[in-house]
Amino acid sequence: MAHLETTDHPTAPAIADAAFDAAYDAVVHAAGVHVLDGRIVVRVVGDDRASFIHGMCTADVKGARPGSILPALFLTEHAHVIADAFIWVTGDALVLDIDSDAWTRTRAHLERLLVADDVEFEDASRLALIDVEGPAALDAACPAEVAASLPPWRFIEAGKSLIGNLPRYGGPAVSVIASRDSVDSTIAGILARAPHSRRVDSSPLETIRVENGVALVGVDTADKTIALEARLDRAISFSKGCYLGQETIERATARGGLKKRMFGLKFSDAQVPPVGAVVSLAGTEVGRVTSAVRSPRLGAIGLAILHHSAWTPGVELKIGGDGAAIVTDLPFAQS
Repeated sequence: MAHLETTDHPTAPAIADAAFDAAYDAVVHAAGVHVLDGRIVVRVVGDDRASFIHGMCTADVKGARPGSILPALFLTEHAHVIADAFIWVTGDALVLDIDSDAWTRTRAHLERLLVADDVEFEDASRLALIDVEGPAALDAACPAEVAASLPPWRFIEAGKSLIGNLPRYGGPAVSVIASRDSVDSTIAGILARAPHSRRVDSSPLETIRVENGVALVGVDTADKTIALEARLDRAISFSKGCYLGQETIERATARGGLKKRMFGLKFSDAQVPPVGAVVSLAGTEVGRVTSAVRSPRLGAIGLAILHHSAWTPGVELKIGGDGAAIVTDLPFAQS
């Protein structure tokens, strides 16, 4: 009779879970470093750059000082979200940090409205974006004399790089714009300055994003999503002058006219449901799951833009055929 050997080797899912948990732990307690390959840097130059972009987006570009980072949205005239971006304001350009696919449609949108303005869009493909997420991010990415005094939404120039205190996914974080040929050395320096930090993939950052209730444009939004429905308020200046989509934003704000809004879902099952799963209340569809992740701290959680009938935290909703979830306000981390 053959001897059947047993093995203590972990299965592939267990290895994957352990790797994810280690990366997540680094982001939560130290720093996780990730190159944002899906995002690009675009320089907007020309004498009319500030006035033109000011009128095309939700951020107060004309009121911003050099060294500012502005979260911004590009909207249609009906305030439907085309793209989001972070605008780094330098002395000679507006530097857009934007999803590469979104830039294709955003550029076409802007160029249709660009008439006689002195504005040009320069490809900066030689530059890369590095995201450093976690409580040790500032100390790891910034010179020691700067880390304690660099507030959120501000950046400094360090040699040929820009280093910004940018809470991209809602938690403490730093973004670095550096030349592509210096990425490895930049990351090595960051990791050396932050004990227990590590290079991570996008999965723990996605979990942090969902925990903090930060909508991802193109994932949690669709072509007809109004910015306020996705709680993209941090990217909207409610005091600036006229911009494309402002009328709809102001009408929804003043009259409380929103019929849909993004909320969190705490799934009853430990299994994460598929994105697109129907969310229903009393037999009526009230939304769809747009993001869903496993959080080591919170369990299976997700986001959905819900009909106003389902906005009460604590209400139980049906997910798909036989799943369930509890509505929670956002962010999860503070609920």
